[in-house]
Amino acid sequence: MMTSALLLTLGASVPAFADGQTGGTLRILGSGDLDHYDPTSVGTTTANSFVRATQRTLISYESSTDELTRIAPQGDLATEVPQPTNNGLTYTFTLRDGVAWDAPSGARAITAADFERGIKRACNPALGTPFLTYYISLIDGLDTFCDGFSKVEPTVEAMKAYIEGNDIAGIETPDDKTIIMNLKEQAGDFIYMMTLSAAAPAPVEVLDYMPDGPEYRSNFIASGPYTIAEYIPDTLLKLKRNAAWNAESDTLRKAYVDEIEMTLGLQPDAAIQQIQAGDADMVFDILVPPALLPMLQATGDDKVMAVAVGRTSFIFINTLSNNNNGGLRDVKVRQALNYAIDKAAIVQQLGGSYVAAPQNGIFGPGVLGYHDFDLYPSPDHKGDPEKAKALLAEAGFPDGLTLKMPFRSLNNESAIAQTIQAAYKKAGIELELIPVSAADYYPKFLTSVENTTSGGWDIAPVSWSPDWAGGAARSVFQPQFSFDGRHQTYNYTDYNNDAANAKAAEATNATTPEDVGKLWGEVDAIVMGDAPIVPINSQNVVVYRSEATQNFQPYALSANGDWTNVWLDR
Repeated sequence: MMTSALLLTLGASVPAFADGQTGGTLRILGSGDLDHYDPTSVGTTTANSFVRATQRTLISYESSTDELTRIAPQGDLATEVPQPTNNGLTYTFTLRDGVAWDAPSGARAITAADFERGIKRACNPALGTPFLTYYISLIDGLDTFCDGFSKVEPTVEAMKAYIEGNDIAGIETPDDKTIIMNLKEQAGDFIYMMTLSAAAPAPVEVLDYMPDGPEYRSNFIASGPYTIAEYIPDTLLKLKRNAAWNAESDTLRKAYVDEIEMTLGLQPDAAIQQIQAGDADMVFDILVPPALLPMLQATGDDKVMAVAVGRTSFIFINTLSNNNNGGLRDVKVRQALNYAIDKAAIVQQLGGSYVAAPQNGIFGPGVLGYHDFDLYPSPDHKGDPEKAKALLAEAGFPDGLTLKMPFRSLNNESAIAQTIQAAYKKAGIELELIPVSAADYYPKFLTSVENTTSGGWDIAPVSWSPDWAGGAARSVFQPQFSFDGRHQTYNYTDYNNDAANAKAAEATNATTPEDVGKLWGEVDAIVMGDAPIVPINSQNVVVYRSEATQNFQPYALSANGDWTNVWLDR
C-alpha cells in the first residue's frame, strides 16, 4: 500500500524522546473555534487534535515522523487490530482493561454498548456525522436503523427513546468487552474507518443533551487523557488532565503536559511572532504565512514542518441554484471555469513548491488513485481565458456571467480569492466576493442546504484531506462525489455519477495496489469529465512550534504535532 503522508522539515530531523518530562501548560494559538466538540459531528482535520486529546477510538495511529509508522493502524481502546473472519465480513474487537469515562459519578468502565451507542448517534436527525456514508454502505442493518431515525423528531427526548429502543442488526455486543461488527461486503479499508471520530464510543449521559449543544459542551465527558476545564466560544479553550484516564491502558498517548490552553481569534503573523518569542508553543488552524517561509528556509529553522496528507484545494460548483438561469448546470460552463483558473499564481501565492503544486483531479498526491492527467490543460497551469470564453459562448453566455463566491477569512484565503477573481475576469466571469468567518464557513454557510438551493453562493473555494491515513481514496470520493438518496454534508450539490460509483465499487474490492490505483484513477477521470469542481492545488500543511516544544511527532489525522505526546523544555 502506498503511503499517504510525506514529512518535510527545513532543518534537522525531529528527535523522538523515549522519556519526556511531565508538567507545564501547552499553549496553542488558533484563528477560529473547533467546528464541533462532539466527536460524532467533528468534520475538520484541525479538530482531530482535540479529539485525540479527549476521546479514544477502537483503532488509532501512533504519532511519528516516520511515514510508515504514522499510517499503520494500531489498537487504541481495542487490544489489537483484528483480522476479519467470515470471508472478510466480520470483525471482532476486544476492549482493553482499564479504559474509562470521567462520568459525573466518577470513573466508569467503557463498554461495548458505549461503542454501539456511538454508531447509533452517527445518523441522529439533529446533527449527525459527515462520515455517515462510509458506515451505512458497509455495516449490516445500519441503513435500516438510520432510515427509521430520519423519521424521528429531532428533540432530545425522541432521539434518546429511538436510540435506546432500537438496535443495529450488524453490531453484536455479547459482553461488556466484546464488539462484533458484521459487514454487507468486504472492505479492505474498513479498519481505517474505525479511527474516525464518528466511531468513538458514547457514554449514556450524552443522550440527555442535544448533540454538540451548549449542554453537551458544559457536561463534556472524556475518555482520553484530557477533558475540558474552561471554554469560552471563539475565545478560549482550556483542557486539564482527565482523572479517569489510565496511562497503562493507553499505548498511544503519553500525556506529558498537565494542561493545554488554546487561545482563539489570532491572525497568522501575530501567532507566529508569539511562538518565535516563546510566548506560545504551537498553532491550531493557522498555517505559516508564505511571506515568512523564505526567511525560515534561509535560516534552516527546523521548527517549521510541512506535512503532506493528500490535502487538495478546489472550487465546488453549485449546480442546484437557479442563479444565471441555472447556467452552472451546463457542463460547458463548468469546463470554462476549469480552463480559466490560474493555478500557477495560487501556488506561488501559497509559498511555492515547498507548500503546494497544481492539482488536476479529485485525488491528491499520496492517495492511491492519484495520477498525472489534465482534462482542461493550459500553458504552465496559468489558465486559458480564450478557451473559457469560447465555451461560455457555446453555452449561451457570450457576454460572460456574474457569480457569487464566498471565502474564509483565514490565513491568506482573502488574497487567493482575489487571485481567482482576477483570473476569471480575464475570461469574462465577474466574481462577487463574500467574506465569511472561518468558524461559520463550513458548519453554517456551505453546509446549509437552503443556502445552496436558494443561490446564496455559486462557486466556493474548499479543501479536503483524506479522512484516514493509508489507502484513502474512498474517503475522498464517497462523501463528496456520490449520492445514494441521503444528503451528505460535504457533497454540497448531491453530485452523483453511476459510472463513477460502479468503478469505485470495483476499486474498494480490488486486492492489489496496482488494481486499486488503476480503478480509482478511472473514477477520477469520470468525475472530472463532469467538472463538478475546479481543482486548484495539492497543499502541504505547514505548521510551526516553539523552541520549548519537544517530541513534535505528527498525528496522521490532524496533520499537526500530537498534543498528547509533546513535552515542554522550560
